[in-house]
Amino acid sequence: MTEGEGGDDGGATGNGEGKTSDGDERSRSDGGDELTYADAGVDIDASEAATAALIGAVGEAEGDYAGLLDIGDRYLALATDGVGTKLLVAEALGDYSTVGIDCVAMNVNDLVAAGVRPVAFVDYLAVDEPDERFAEQVGDGLARGAELADMELVGGETAVMPDVISGLDLAGTCAGLAAKEAVFDGAARPGDALVGWRSSGIHSNGLTLAREAATREHAYTDPCPFEGYETVGEALLEPTRIYADLLDPMRGHGVRAAAHVTGGGWTNLTRLGDHRYVVDDAFDPQPVFEFVQREGSVSDEEMHRTFNMGTGFVAALDPDDAESLADESGGRVIGRVEEGDGEDDEGSVAIRGLVL
Repeated sequence: MTEGEGGDDGGATGNGEGKTSDGDERSRSDGGDELTYADAGVDIDASEAATAALIGAVGEAEGDYAGLLDIGDRYLALATDGVGTKLLVAEALGDYSTVGIDCVAMNVNDLVAAGVRPVAFVDYLAVDEPDERFAEQVGDGLARGAELADMELVGGETAVMPDVISGLDLAGTCAGLAAKEAVFDGAARPGDALVGWRSSGIHSNGLTLAREAATREHAYTDPCPFEGYETVGEALLEPTRIYADLLDPMRGHGVRAAAHVTGGGWTNLTRLGDHRYVVDDAFDPQPVFEFVQREGSVSDEEMHRTFNMGTGFVAALDPDDAESLADESGGRVIGRVEEGDGEDDEGSVAIRGLVL
């Protein structure tokens, strides 16, 4: 069994306490008490412990982001995930048109991080009462997500459970296939370059923290204080980018390992091995992150341990191939992999003056 990120806030997280290189937390607002993910209702350490207990009970499958099943000359890969509390923003706005894309993306991106091509998807929609309007919107989003991922939407299940569900929950499972030699090794090497690709925004992780911060002084329907969106809620609903188009370029340039920057934020890079990951040219965070940080008085460390902060996908490969991959795929070289220098540096990420 693999560690699941969870559509909102799951259990694949970092490696202990993060540190700033100079001891201060630089971009905290003075406008209110500092908000953390745990304060908002998601305790990352407790989530990791629960995930470990589940894995201990059922056993661990091969693969990290996706479970890999040996079927002869190929692997069958499976990933499952949901949308999480982003659904509450959709409910507040009465707009479910994009959450289906999120559901597909959170699964597809985990397969792509393993080097597996997604081929089929099934969804599970649980509701307290049936509603044709939002069901149609969810379905349209699922179909659009499948189209973007170039795979088939082959079915699903809708369950009406008023005693269990308040509102709705949306999750899905994605199947993929890959020749054994095409799957990424999953292990970065010291000396590797890191190529990154821009995110579309918050994606579908950390919404519990983002919602708590955004609604301290605003309603979801309030005008958005930065350009690109009409309302605060619309900015939070920006759908997760689907990275399936990166699969062929990454394979063609010998990518060794890749990370979907999802639950746990930048600490996901440590899943590529116990090295020091130096990120010195990450994509700038979109304005939505600055808004969340300011409104929630969230520390830099907490932001980078929770959100993608502008970069949604990262690959490790030989530095001789990195610029070519970046140029071909719309990414850029964002850093490098180094040997850990002592116990504190093994399995760490250095980014924007922080060590996570």
